[in-house]
Amino acid sequence: MAEYRFPELFKPIRLGGTTFRNRIFSSPQDTYRLTGENFLNDDATAFYEVKALGGFASVCLGDFMVDSLAGHSHPFQLRGDDVKGRVSLTKTLNAITRHGAVSAVELNHAGGNGGVLYERNGRYTRDADGADGEGFIFGVSDGERGGVPVRAMDEAWIERLIGCYAEAAAFARKCGAGMITLHGGHGWLLAQFMSRAANHRKDGWGGTLKNRMRFPLAVVKAVRDAVGASVPIEMRISGAEHIPDGYGIEEGVRIAKALDGLVDLIHVSAGHHENDAASMITHPTMFLPDGVNVKYAAAVKKKVKTPVATVGALTEPAHMEEILRSGQADVVQLGRQTLADPDLPAKARCGREDEVNQCLRCLTCFSASTSSGIFYCAVNPVIGRERDALYAPPVRKRKKVLVAGGGVAGMQAALTAVRMGHEVILCEKGSALGGTLLCEAGVPFKKKLMKYLERQALLISRTPIRVQLGVTVTPKVAQGIAPDAIIAALGARPILPKLPGIGRAVMAEDVYTDLSKAGREVCIIGGGLVGLELGIYLAQHGRNVTVVEMAPTTLASGGELATSERISRPEALDADANIVHGIALAQEIKKLDNMRILTSTKALAVLQRSLRVEGPDGVCEIEAGSVVCAVGQSPLTDEAAALSRCAPEFYQVGDCLVPKNIQAATQAAYQAARDIGRF
Repeated sequence: MAEYRFPELFKPIRLGGTTFRNRIFSSPQDTYRLTGENFLNDDATAFYEVKALGGFASVCLGDFMVDSLAGHSHPFQLRGDDVKGRVSLTKTLNAITRHGAVSAVELNHAGGNGGVLYERNGRYTRDADGADGEGFIFGVSDGERGGVPVRAMDEAWIERLIGCYAEAAAFARKCGAGMITLHGGHGWLLAQFMSRAANHRKDGWGGTLKNRMRFPLAVVKAVRDAVGASVPIEMRISGAEHIPDGYGIEEGVRIAKALDGLVDLIHVSAGHHENDAASMITHPTMFLPDGVNVKYAAAVKKKVKTPVATVGALTEPAHMEEILRSGQADVVQLGRQTLADPDLPAKARCGREDEVNQCLRCLTCFSASTSSGIFYCAVNPVIGRERDALYAPPVRKRKKVLVAGGGVAGMQAALTAVRMGHEVILCEKGSALGGTLLCEAGVPFKKKLMKYLERQALLISRTPIRVQLGVTVTPKVAQGIAPDAIIAALGARPILPKLPGIGRAVMAEDVYTDLSKAGREVCIIGGGLVGLELGIYLAQHGRNVTVVEMAPTTLASGGELATSERISRPEALDADANIVHGIALAQEIKKLDNMRILTSTKALAVLQRSLRVEGPDGVCEIEAGSVVCAVGQSPLTDEAAALSRCAPEFYQVGDCLVPKNIQAATQAAYQAARDIGRF
């Protein structure tokens, strides 16, 4: 009999009348890839299917909104109460179950964050024409949201919503759902009833915890009656809300105890979607440790008999195994990690856990979905094009491919090309694969990035790719190799601004490599991601940091880009801006009293012990023992162009084309390698 390194992870678990093949679940995730009527399209089906193919025991469709009249908080949420969605939902759930996973559907309602209603002759409608009065939102309690009054739900509306949950559960079950998940966390409707911060009712639906749990428990009962005793019901809760006047883990445990025995799995998360700081707890940032929210599940686990799931910042199978082995949870649920590597369960089961692509927690996925409507992953170029990966035709002709540059783009290009069946030679001018990002090896909050670079290099070592280190690819070198195709991934060089005294400044890369090059007082020219992250790193090491930025705002300056309102307006977003990571940066900077950001401020000259700047208040000098340049990168376009005639096929990817980010580099490299060999 085979022995597995992770016996707890791969021990089946029975919930209700259903056996799950392991303890690794794909947590609820929504997708914006919907039809015009808010039903799943073929790309959405593939988004979920790759997770089931990768070995997850359960794959959950998120945000199945139970009330199309008033339950949606934004336009890109599934309609869970429209029979016209039957075909697409059935097709998607079947795509999950045919790979051996249990399909789950998360029922949700936005409550006080939902749609505006109008009253006409005693009936409610979304149409303002002929309305008896102004529009309003039905919420748990009276209030106001965005200038629209929130009206406390009456008994009839509450009873209607209980029925909506039951009907949506029955509909999902008829379409093939193997488990029903109720979203009772993160500030949505069920959580609004549970929370003292949202529920100010004086009737039988508010006040005491027993009354605040009345609606969620009524929903559980109605759903149970609708789907039967054998269908597992999962309830997702926030173990702690982390908002002003919100509840902590003690109340979270009491909520879980009220659910004990009535549901089949208590899924313990944390945080709140309407509060920036709390949302960065729900979706832990790179500044937080792995498994930061496990403690909430562990606290609940001690007090209930119902199986408990944990979620948040889980990326390593060995860590997940220890969580289960130590009794902190019965199930581990993965969200963003399913994007970084949908094959994590299969790799862990086959003893290839060192090949797992770990989530960077860079929040590229959320930023991309906000600005473009599609989840993309910085380190997994398949995400966003899952259907292409599932059904791509084989390459027509095998070619000799020269990849020039062994950074992020070069390594991805080489790996994709060799998987497509090509002969690959990878040349890197440095002494190791990884490129300029290797300079951040000592940064604690970039440890996942270093693991990613190491993992890519490991995968290359396990392929027939011929790696040549210390080799700069020139036209002469390329002609000696005589490739059929060249992928130029040469990178970029840091920009040195033309300022008086600029020779006294140091580059960001040099400071990352040698912290001693930064004095006690540091001025960073440039408030982009490099400047802000370097500033945080230096401030964490006791430096007094001032970031100088010419623009009127930065991703973390407290300006427009760092607000939830900005995120709610996709038309105002820069598609390349990692807007959600900007919120994470802002939250981290708030913890640092030795870091400040000056916007609308232009650097004028680097002096002996200061930086002369011109800002809103005029010209002044900022004390700086060290001035660091982080103003951007200049692509090595000339060096790349010199290679363009050295092979019949030529592709230019990554920073040597347009310096952007890891996601852009991996996607371009992946596609270029797949395009080779068509003729």
